[in-house]
Amino acid sequence: MGRPLRIEYVGAYYHVTARGNEQKDVFKSRRDREQFLGYLESAVLRYGAVIHAYCLMSNHYHLLIETPIGNLSQIMQHINGAYTNYFNVKRKRSGHLFQSRYKAILVDADEYTKELSRYIHLNPVRAAMVSKPEEYCWSSFPDYIGERKAPDWLTTKLILGYFGKEKSSRKNYRTFVEDLLAQKYESPLIGVVAATILGSEEFIKEITERYVDVKQADRDVPAIKKLSSRPSIDTIIEAVQSISCENKTAAKASIYLCHKFSGAKLKEIGGRFGLGESAVSQASRRFALQMEEDNDLKKVVEELMRKLVLSRV
Repeated sequence: MGRPLRIEYVGAYYHVTARGNEQKDVFKSRRDREQFLGYLESAVLRYGAVIHAYCLMSNHYHLLIETPIGNLSQIMQHINGAYTNYFNVKRKRSGHLFQSRYKAILVDADEYTKELSRYIHLNPVRAAMVSKPEEYCWSSFPDYIGERKAPDWLTTKLILGYFGKEKSSRKNYRTFVEDLLAQKYESPLIGVVAATILGSEEFIKEITERYVDVKQADRDVPAIKKLSSRPSIDTIIEAVQSISCENKTAAKASIYLCHKFSGAKLKEIGGRFGLGESAVSQASRRFALQMEEDNDLKKVVEELMRKLVLSRV
């Protein structure tokens, strides 16, 4: 397996996850979780990290993190290294605690911070650990909705700022998260390109041009090859039109694949299909559910997806 591509720069945002080695639990007690939160605090104080959201599960964790001085590796070395030392000493063990390297997805903040925070806060609900996100105390959701005082090291202003003025933002954010409680929905991470970047086509192009040396594309960093290009909306529509299916189904498949692969903004995709931005997301979500119920349709779309991926290699 090739090593992951790490893109670091001043002001970058990331969705970070790390799982326990062999899928084993990394948090076994309240004290473990409190200790880990302490390392998040020290990462903020010592290394300038900005923590926007978090969720500690049993065998993994999620962070939405900003790096004002472009030092993600230093921050993560501190968090994972310090916690591993604590865990090993406490339980008289040695060796790796976390599985391989942590996974860090570079995020287009303007486009995805809201959705990623919701995804992070709904993790315990999806895992059937609780029925409502506010019932889980090891995530930042209670801090967002005002059920407890947020620690000084947690930053909620950025995301709550999308939901109105201070008095109404917490209520509006709660509604935003709970809107998906009774629904199946696609993870926002499904749009990640090359297991490295989540963002609009313009964002990915800019990041690739500024921070990725395409000349270094080799077996050790396969993500670099995949970042060299993405299928355009036109390419996707042409690929869908090449198969035999009803016009309505073709349109739905085109919207879904454009949303998933093109990296184009919702406004741009909507403009091509005569839809509003929210309608694009809804149409994509409905089509994903339709595929789950129709195996033949799913096979056709998966073949199209395979062709689109291969066209970028």
